Amino acid sequence: MGELKRTPLFSLHKELGAKMVPFAGFEMPVHYELGVMKEHLHTRAEAGLFDVSHMGQVILRGKNYADVALAFERMVPMDVLGLDEGRQRYGLFTNDVGGIEDDLMFANRGDHLLVVVNAACKDGDITRMRAALEPNISVTPILDRALVALQGPAAEAALAKLNAQVSKMSFMDVTTVELSGAECWVSRSGYTGEDGYEISVPEENAEAVCRALLSMDEVKAIGLGARDSLRLEAGLCLYGNDIDAGTSPIESGLTWAVQKVRRQSGAREGGFPGVSRIFGDLAEGVARKRVGLLPKGRAPMRAGTLLFANAEGGGPIGEVTSGGFGPSVNGPVAMGYVGSAEAFIGTEIFGEVRGKRLPVMVAKMPLVPANFKR
Repeated sequence: MGELKRTPLFSLHKELGAKMVPFAGFEMPVHYELGVMKEHLHTRAEAGLFDVSHMGQVILRGKNYADVALAFERMVPMDVLGLDEGRQRYGLFTNDVGGIEDDLMFANRGDHLLVVVNAACKDGDITRMRAALEPNISVTPILDRALVALQGPAAEAALAKLNAQVSKMSFMDVTTVELSGAECWVSRSGYTGEDGYEISVPEENAEAVCRALLSMDEVKAIGLGARDSLRLEAGLCLYGNDIDAGTSPIESGLTWAVQKVRRQSGAREGGFPGVSRIFGDLAEGVARKRVGLLPKGRAPMRAGTLLFANAEGGGPIGEVTSGGFGPSVNGPVAMGYVGSAEAFIGTEIFGEVRGKRLPVMVAKMPLVPANFKR
């Protein structure tokens, strides 16, 4: 496995009493003294601060933004050219068979594109971008900046104490602001379903910015355990669990992410990897779909739990890809894939837990309403 890396906030995590675990090649905090349950509920009620510095930050530059955008569109089925300056969008790297190699965020920062990719995929993503884009587009990983996320209904009020400008931002806006003397790249986005911000901060200033936020009563440090339960309640995919190189955007429930301009008869139709399968899925439908799941009773249904149409007999119709306890709903929550015939809200199916088939209801996602600032 090799020696684990540490983020610029490692010493602060230890000071705060974090339990550190290996994750994507880094030592990361899974929870602090509050514990996962209280950290989750605090984020839903006030504001949680997450270290996500293990993720990859990459700058793409060319002669101008249009050149960068059109080149990047050869890698993703998204509208990059039409993204306004100071705005961010969700994206997907697709492969030649229409599967998802990674999901990501990309932002138009005027003269360049800022791309944020998942930690476990970043080396492969950087190699992929360099192969597809260079030499006309430079691909520069950012190695001297930390990345933190401030999430929850009190996030705006907390961050505004450091710079009032952030209150003017809407969901998916990006801008540069000064926080505690540091030049920070801020987006109004996150991975919890709550309002909040993701903040790229110079490595040497990361601890000072985090200490300034943590000095506020409404802000607590939150670990990866609560990050996972929050995103699961919010119906957000975890790469490698809910989406992977074999799943298409359409069966994954991410059809909305493929903008009209890139679809058939769009102004810039196709031109991305896996276009035949993705267009076929759009036109003909798919055999399986990702759905929200609410197990009845108190037993969680973890990833790998097989799903069946009936309480007895018949083969599996699908599988849970993410599952656990949802503190906000005070019960088990999950998501997974089922046959299209069963993928209707309110359908009762069954998950096999320790040899017994237990009832679970197909539910609308998100399982907890989103609170983004539109």
